[in-house]
Amino acid sequence: MADALKDRLENLIKKISETTSLLKLSDLGEKMKQLESEMNSPDFWQNKENASAISQDYQSIKEEIDRWKDLNKKVEDLLDLAHQEDESLRTEIEKQLTDLEKQYSSYEFFLLLNGPYDENNAIIAIHAGSGGTEAQDWAEMLMRMVFRFSEKQNWKVNILDESRGSEAGYKSVMFKVSGRYAFGYLKSEHGVHRLVRISPFDAEKMRHTSFALIEVLPELKDDIKIEIDQKDLRIDTFMSGGKGGQSVNTTYSAVRIVHVPTGITVSCQNERSQQQNKDTALSILKSKLHRLELERQAKEKQGLRGEYKSAEWGNQIRSYVLHPYHLVKDHRTDYESSDPEKVLEGELMPLCESYLKWIKE
Repeated sequence: MADALKDRLENLIKKISETTSLLKLSDLGEKMKQLESEMNSPDFWQNKENASAISQDYQSIKEEIDRWKDLNKKVEDLLDLAHQEDESLRTEIEKQLTDLEKQYSSYEFFLLLNGPYDENNAIIAIHAGSGGTEAQDWAEMLMRMVFRFSEKQNWKVNILDESRGSEAGYKSVMFKVSGRYAFGYLKSEHGVHRLVRISPFDAEKMRHTSFALIEVLPELKDDIKIEIDQKDLRIDTFMSGGKGGQSVNTTYSAVRIVHVPTGITVSCQNERSQQQNKDTALSILKSKLHRLELERQAKEKQGLRGEYKSAEWGNQIRSYVLHPYHLVKDHRTDYESSDPEKVLEGELMPLCESYLKWIKE
């Protein structure tokens, strides 16, 4: 068998080894053993919510480790085959090697997910812009887009708070996406999204432009300490308006927290109890205050990429045009797709990948 083919195989094995080292798979293996030990504890399922989170984390780590082990074994087996010096196998080996190199390239993408919070769960809030029903319907379309993408990644989604529109859609909705690298991927959606379409709510079938803001925050882990003075908080309780049975709107389980110095307001109403809603709202407030500090630091370092732009109205990150032509364009990365319907059905991976490559430039 030609040396060039063996060199490609050996080079791929070397790149796999280097990449798994950068991804710290050995550390992940230790974490997996620790989680497995916790899962084998007799009282593991006493706290079902915590047990579910640990099980999901274990499964996602196991899948990542198995993915790389399986790839490495396939390449080593192919190299053994190449050493047999059987020229009749050359074409098949080359074909398999090309497929494995493509597989490696797709896995290598995980090196881009090395931000300090990329592995964390994500807190997503979507706010309709001005425009009433049009914008509220657009906010629901974006929520559905993120839901569909999350389903494709086998991530769990839990609505935390919602304010529905009077006719359709949402004035605002907040939910948590739980899964490994949820924030790393979904941070590409942070910003203002613009939609151009023929309105389904307009009898004259006029073209409308709608806007909605998506906020993406990492769920901070316990080792991140954000100090909040209780005197700076105004905490209100009110009747839950979320989905449910006969008990909905009969107990003051919903919680609204206002951080007076910054004016940040966080509401949560879809957890089972007032204490759970309060704990969740405080956790989200900490994430918002953390992002506020990071944005302040980014403004100070704005010379790195020109003028700093926050996720505010007027700073749209992406446009979706459904009429008179079909186009999705990300204004940061210049990524384009002529199939906006597919994107709105949750095919976000190309947009996420182009964004992650752009921020590493």
